[in-house]
Amino acid sequence: MSDTHTPRAGDDQASDTDVVALLIRQHGDIRNLFDEVEATSGDERRDAFRRLVRLLAVHETAEEEVVHPYARRKLPGGDRLVEDRLAEEREAKETLAALDEMDPDDPEFMPRLLALRTDVQEHARAEERYEFTHIRRTAGPAELASMAKAVKAAEAMAPTRPHPGAETAAANVALGPLAAVMDRTRDAIRRVMGRS
Repeated sequence: MSDTHTPRAGDDQASDTDVVALLIRQHGDIRNLFDEVEATSGDERRDAFRRLVRLLAVHETAEEEVVHPYARRKLPGGDRLVEDRLAEEREAKETLAALDEMDPDDPEFMPRLLALRTDVQEHARAEERYEFTHIRRTAGPAELASMAKAVKAAEAMAPTRPHPGAETAAANVALGPLAAVMDRTRDAIRRVMGRS
């Protein structure tokens, strides 16, 4: 067995300097993780699902803290655009939190996961079309790099798996293990972006 680490879906080791490229690549990683969860069973499925939960939590929280505020300020109709994405994210978080409570070998797990996958893919397409394309047109290289740095810092600070018992009071965040990942991600982003 070799000591070298073979990257798997959900491992994010790239040094992106463009937030749009970084987030689009993460959308691909999320699709690959859904594939991995579907193709495995038992402990392998649990591991793949843990990585999926972590990546979705980090990804969505980073968008909420970095990308959406930019879109609200800079894009035409930004408030409505962001509200639509946040509504989609809230629904996905609720479904993900319910799945996180289930045994991945439960017969109800895969149908619910497949429904979540459809919702997440539609959400990603909407972000890429209505948000990311316009961000690429309006943000300069320095802004894109700064936002990418904030997203990467959030990923570095997030735990490798959710921790039970951590909760948040924020109305739009699912309670439980998922909240612990989101809270840590928000804190890391705020430090990088210079917000308190």
